[in-house]
Amino acid sequence: MSQKIRVLVVDDSALMRKLIPQTLLHDPSIEVVGTAMDGLIGLRKIEELKPNVVTLDLEMPRMDGIEMLRQITRKHRVPVIVVSAHTNEGASLTLKALGLGAFDFVTKPSDAASGRLTQIASELALKIKVAAASGAPKMIITVPAAKPKTRRPFSAQPHVPSRIVAIGVSTGGPAALQYLFSQLPEDFPGALVVVQHMPEGFTEMFAQRLHESTPIEVKEAQSGDLLLAGRALICPGNRHIKVRRMEHGDVVMLVDQPRVNGHRPSVDVLFHSVAKELGSRAVAVQMTGMGDDGAAGLGAIRAAGGFTIAQSPDTCVVDSMPRSAIDRGFVCRVESLAELAALLQSKCSPERPAAEPVGAVNYSSPAESTSRRRTP
Repeated sequence: MSQKIRVLVVDDSALMRKLIPQTLLHDPSIEVVGTAMDGLIGLRKIEELKPNVVTLDLEMPRMDGIEMLRQITRKHRVPVIVVSAHTNEGASLTLKALGLGAFDFVTKPSDAASGRLTQIASELALKIKVAAASGAPKMIITVPAAKPKTRRPFSAQPHVPSRIVAIGVSTGGPAALQYLFSQLPEDFPGALVVVQHMPEGFTEMFAQRLHESTPIEVKEAQSGDLLLAGRALICPGNRHIKVRRMEHGDVVMLVDQPRVNGHRPSVDVLFHSVAKELGSRAVAVQMTGMGDDGAAGLGAIRAAGGFTIAQSPDTCVVDSMPRSAIDRGFVCRVESLAELAALLQSKCSPERPAAEPVGAVNYSSPAESTSRRRTP
């Protein structure tokens, strides 16, 4: 029998310190080796118990979860899964924690106080297993300081994009997207549409943080939003997003169809609509994430003449989303996170080079990639 995954639960709520271990008891591959009521005790128990994964509440007395996470990132390199309150304050702290290196998060259900965590039991167990398998973060992403945005000169004409860039991303996505967007210029000629696996109530705040910290315009998408050059639209949590060609320009539409690949929003829903509506005008990027959502849609975009990119597995927090597309032969180019922005700029430039031939994947080796990229 393989060794169990050792988990430390850190939460100031006595109820949560009881319920989370009870929830994880149902998975024979996981063992909760200890609990702690605040960050100070939690750090001591990491030293004593050597857990493989830590689940972490963020709002605690004495040392809160954010400071504990900073200490873990510096000293212990243990993957951390945030167990977040589904509130505005909880969402804000969770996004901050993800930027500091937390592996992923789950949100406490609304009835958690009544003793029920069944809604997140399988999600939490799965993320613990993936975190344990992934180990310490492969890289800490450092985002350059944001420069003040300049107002674009008024124009009666909309900023028609040269190409549409569709992006699918999951675990590790918040930090990876922030880095990518920080490298794009304010006058980026393409329009971006993003599906980030994230629950309802988090995406608006996430879009706002990206808007404030990167050169381009970023907003949570609404039905009818135009796809404009230099603008990124983030799909709201618990909705699907599609693109549609209209007489006055390309727009996005939000729909409430059933989950696809277990997700809403689903990357495949976006990618299939992009393949159908835009064809060769599309560029699609499959970034860091768990599972295979988006792989089939990426294949559809490539078959329709679009250009498909996968983030290189060695720069992903979890590489199964891009790897699933690479393994199926759906990717034109595999590129490191550090070089993605330059590639998108070249592909969206009106005077971009001729398209690369459809054939074997252009995949720089890790050694070649490292020699020519800035490490984020």
